[in-house]
Amino acid sequence: MPIHLRANEGDYAEAVLVPGDPVRAKYIADTFFDDAVLVNEERGMLGYTGTFKGKRVSVQSTGMGCPSAAIAFEELNMLGAKKIIRVGTCGGLQPGMKMGELVIATSATAADRTATNYTGGEPHSPTADFGLVLSAVKAAQDVDRQIRVGNIVSSDVFYQPDTGMAQRWSDRGTLAVEMEAAVLFTVASLRGLRAAAMCTVSDIVVDGEFIRISDADLKQAVDEMVEIALEVAIDESTGLHRVGAATAATA
Repeated sequence: MPIHLRANEGDYAEAVLVPGDPVRAKYIADTFFDDAVLVNEERGMLGYTGTFKGKRVSVQSTGMGCPSAAIAFEELNMLGAKKIIRVGTCGGLQPGMKMGELVIATSATAADRTATNYTGGEPHSPTADFGLVLSAVKAAQDVDRQIRVGNIVSSDVFYQPDTGMAQRWSDRGTLAVEMEAAVLFTVASLRGLRAAAMCTVSDIVVDGEFIRISDADLKQAVDEMVEIALEVAIDESTGLHRVGAATAATA
């Protein structure tokens, strides 16, 4: 039994959604799962297993930042998880972005030492599972959800003292900033897991402004994101047959 996720192998499904917030994990289980069962509450890191459309799924909170999240990802691997999908929020970095937009990450720049510690400081490009990205694009298309697909950045600082950092990320084409995806992709590559990350734009942090989404708009956008993530979680295909659809969506 792991130290932080006090569960036994088999308590979690092979597909796990991973929000940072334990309250959001409980909300996902209560709102979207059938027959949800609490499988972990150690240190307030709430985890649940239930079913969605008749297929077994789990949700596990990770806390904020790569160090906390890495513990959850490692221990989910110990407990038999095979597919881990981050569902979170992010700061939008591109001009013209709208509150509530969904960003599907293809990769995550590691502006965080946790991910680089895993590689001993050697260069590494933390990358999402291609099939899961395509599955997410198709699921978003099916409900006409506005999306952006591309690179994001995982920062280890929320209140960034470098006031020009967000603009430099934006100038390099980075879509959004959050705090966990880089280590998720790194751990997944090292442990043979499939991983994806999708985030709802809750703030706009470029052009010298900081704008925050309303609580009501955030709830609706997160609900739509979670439904897409659950479709990806239960998708048993590789997603590779959807290349044409993905190209059309991102053209």
